[in-house]
Amino acid sequence: MRLQLIRFISVFLAVFLCALFSLTAQAGEMRILVQSSPLAGFGYYAGEALWGELREGDALSLVREPDNTHDANAVRVEWQGQKLGYLPRAQNQAVAAAMDAGERVDARIAKLRQERNPWHRLLVDVFVVL
Repeated sequence: MRLQLIRFISVFLAVFLCALFSLTAQAGEMRILVQSSPLAGFGYYAGEALWGELREGDALSLVREPDNTHDANAVRVEWQGQKLGYLPRAQNQAVAAAMDAGERVDARIAKLRQERNPWHRLLVDVFVVL
């Protein structure tokens, strides 16, 4: 529980700092990494079927699901319109809050691994875009 609180605070601070930096950004677009995590539910959705098509660096879409009955902070992760899973519940609060506040966020496939455990197969990087 304490580790989750520390993770939440660190991600929240990162998002807050990103907002501050956006006030001072002069030109262009800046992406700041705010989270790197495994993908929850990879084995239950389209991830296994799409495995051969996925590539490290591919863009992912993040979709808020505030009405999700299992997690009010749910953030669905999609690849080309196909549901791959979710950001882990223990790490999604700050990203959900940023999305709810209208912050621009994006995600990429950071790592693909040939692991038996679906929690270790795909690593997602989440960025705040300034």
